[in-house]
Amino acid sequence: MQWNLTKELLSEIREWIADGKDTALRDVTRDLHPADIAELINELRRDEAVYLYRILEEEHAAEVMLELDEDVREKLLSSLTSREIAEDLIENIDSDDAADVLSELPEEKQEEVIALLEDEEQASDIIDLLTYEEGTAGALMAKELVKVNQNWTVAHTIREMRRQAEDIEHIYTIYVVDEKEVLTGTLSVKSMIFASASMRTTINELVRNGKVRSVRDNAPAEEVAQVMKKYDLVVIPVVNENGILLGRITIDDIVDVIQEEADKDYQMASGISEDVESGDSIITLTRARLPWLLIGMMGGMISANIIGVFDITENPQMAVFMPLIAAMGGNVGVQSAALVVKALANKSALDETLAQKLAKELGVGLFNGLICSLIIFGVSLLFQIEYHLSLTASIALFSVIIFASFFGTWIPLTLNRFKIDPALATGPFVTTLNDIFGLIIYFTVGHFILIH
Repeated sequence: MQWNLTKELLSEIREWIADGKDTALRDVTRDLHPADIAELINELRRDEAVYLYRILEEEHAAEVMLELDEDVREKLLSSLTSREIAEDLIENIDSDDAADVLSELPEEKQEEVIALLEDEEQASDIIDLLTYEEGTAGALMAKELVKVNQNWTVAHTIREMRRQAEDIEHIYTIYVVDEKEVLTGTLSVKSMIFASASMRTTINELVRNGKVRSVRDNAPAEEVAQVMKKYDLVVIPVVNENGILLGRITIDDIVDVIQEEADKDYQMASGISEDVESGDSIITLTRARLPWLLIGMMGGMISANIIGVFDITENPQMAVFMPLIAAMGGNVGVQSAALVVKALANKSALDETLAQKLAKELGVGLFNGLICSLIIFGVSLLFQIEYHLSLTASIALFSVIIFASFFGTWIPLTLNRFKIDPALATGPFVTTLNDIFGLIIYFTVGHFILIH
């Protein structure tokens, strides 16, 4: 059954915190999933959040910390001492999560926390992970895994597995390495139980045949997500340039990457240049949104000058179709750009050449333009709009749709070629430019039909 946070429950919990009713708070939170407790803490004030967090059981509290919104987690971490972070948090979570949490702390506090860790191997793993650039496979991977040597016997392997698995919550795969720690294959528990005739059978005889799917430690996170999606993997090993096994990436981390990328692309397509949340400060939100608003405003000023250049007073009736032309150009351009951006993200855009993509989009533009222009021409005549103006709007709309289809396809492909995020093309960038060129086309057609 799904747990829901209501206003009444939130108000009651705030009263319990104010009155110091720790027993009641523990009773409420004891059986809740960490994500549900995180949802609750996200709604509390900082002092209330700190109070509730401190009364949680150690392991439960560590899991809750990982589920919190980044800004809330940052505030909560700043209220904890280095010793509390080391002993109550870092020592109870996997190395990849520990590295993520520590990366949010000031460098001086990072060093203090690491120095306080009792497990030297864990401290070494975290230091290693912190050296990787954010957004790479190395930064995502966890060091905790089950690794066996290909020359070990089944009996030796089982003993080693028991030892290694003590600190691992989920064992998806057993990795097989050679004497140099190079990844050579994977092994299933089932194969050891059912396929081994003797406990003296070596692992090399049971290892799965075929190439092991793995990623390099410097591979972009988006590439890791694509590989795991393509091959339906729940976990993937990470190796260095020499094939040495370094760690593993699990599907929960990749889901986070996919979500972050989707959020970033959606914000960019909406004309928001930074990764912001609705709860951020007014200054932060303004800084993220203002640049594209200024670009849109400049586009509007250019459009106004275009109207002035063509002197609409000579044919004031043309104002009737101006909103339609501008809107259709922007809509068609965004549609074309969105399809290309999606194809680029899925790598399916590599299946066609630039000429093929542009030719296909022009074909779509021809069909859509023809249908829409015939409809607008017929409807205009039905409403008894002057014939030449109806013809102008029809021809202009046909031309604008073709142009916008071409432009919306070409822009994201060009941005991608220059290593600029093509998601820019699905936002105000394409819309504004199509508005401008749409009006130019409309007035040019009108100039020849209505004046000549």
